[in-house]
Amino acid sequence: MVSEEQRQKESRLHPRNRNRERYDIRALITTNPELAGYVTPNKLGEDSIDFSDPVAVKILNRSLLNHYYGIRHWDFPDENLCPPILGRADYIHHLADLLQESNFGTLPKGEDITCYDIGTGASCIYPIIGVAEYGWNFIASDVNPKSIDSATKIVLANPSLHGKIECKLQPNPTDIIFGIIGKEEQIDCTLCNPPFHASSDEALKGTRRKVKNLTGKKPTNPTLNFSGISDELIYEGGEAKFIDKMVKESRKFAKNAYWFSTLVSKQSNVKTIYKSLEKLEATRVKTIPMGTGNKATRIVAWTFLSKEERSAWAQTRWGKKE
Repeated sequence: MVSEEQRQKESRLHPRNRNRERYDIRALITTNPELAGYVTPNKLGEDSIDFSDPVAVKILNRSLLNHYYGIRHWDFPDENLCPPILGRADYIHHLADLLQESNFGTLPKGEDITCYDIGTGASCIYPIIGVAEYGWNFIASDVNPKSIDSATKIVLANPSLHGKIECKLQPNPTDIIFGIIGKEEQIDCTLCNPPFHASSDEALKGTRRKVKNLTGKKPTNPTLNFSGISDELIYEGGEAKFIDKMVKESRKFAKNAYWFSTLVSKQSNVKTIYKSLEKLEATRVKTIPMGTGNKATRIVAWTFLSKEERSAWAQTRWGKKE
């Protein structure tokens, strides 16, 4: 099993990611003493946690958010997906780079930027990191009322998030952008971590594989180390079907957003996404590689704005001249 130190040495994390170096477990315990009860020595005798234990993973992530991002209250039902902070932060940082490139080399921060987080989940993790790192505003949607209730409670419990994150229930579970973004509304970028399993059987196989990689053991009835309920993990047709629908809906909002983006966990889906975007006349498409250790993923981002429209967007919304 790869040790935490090896994992972080092999890291391809973004240069601005606060956790590029090995976790300072002692500092995290000082911030959140609750973590101490879950720390055990690894094979090298170093302080670590059992990454196959969902409770330990949740408490570690709570400690990271508190220590590095100033988030003192972060809780949600144990049945919901507990996101790994490192990868979620990387998505935000890569979006920041994309916006900087689009703004003639200057990173737009604060209220200049409004992002739409598609499927924010009970943890509200992307908006939290986006607010903490760059001061952006967020619209955070989800199809699950309980997840929206949980995300709202997190926002209300942390003063630094007040007025920065609007949590909205998606009224139609078959819609992705419709029902959330108004006809005249402007969004600087969207982000999404789509459900990537097509069925519960596929999700279970994925869980078994992940637990085996973490523990070296073959589990019969594994508990997913990052938890997750069905609407967070499963979509009929899987990741490919979800992103295809998102791409088609995005065309209807071509002038409402500068960048649309989504994570794509399966490399085999990228070619199909590009074909769909070409057919829908996207003016620019970009793939941004991401990953830690042996896990590789990517962001696919696209826009329908012409070069002139992109320039005008940057000048009028972000106040930057060429």
